[in-house]
Amino acid sequence: MKLSSLICQDCSKAAVLFNSKKRILEFISELAHNKLPYLAQQDILNSLMAREKLGSTGIGRGIAIPHARMNGAQDPLALILINEKPISFDAIDNRPVDIFVALIVPDGDNSQHLKTLSTIAEKLNNKEFCKQLRSAQSDESLYQIIVEQS
Repeated sequence: MKLSSLICQDCSKAAVLFNSKKRILEFISELAHNKLPYLAQQDILNSLMAREKLGSTGIGRGIAIPHARMNGAQDPLALILINEKPISFDAIDNRPVDIFVALIVPDGDNSQHLKTLSTIAEKLNNKEFCKQLRSAQSDESLYQIIVEQS
């Protein structure tokens, strides 16, 4: 599975500026709702927040993969945001986070969910790829990096 098959251009946001975990999750839920209007924005946010309460999705090295299983979601949706300044996200290495790859998946499809998470984590394990993501100056250039590198 390619990362570019999960992330569309209007779900790629470079150089955003948020200063808290809650605010970036609110923005992610807003973007996800715009792509999946049949899912309520508040329900998406509640699911993302509930997942964070189980343990931070900050995987280290300035990266977080916030995700939620949603009743009513039909296909997986991924969004990528690059925050201008890293923010505290309770990551496992206690470092602030600036790369966010959010994932909304249908509830109940565990194998697909794990496969999708694995694909994202594997791609983000590439330091050069992350460096390119961080250097993107526009939404378009961020999306182009994803298309070219996945």
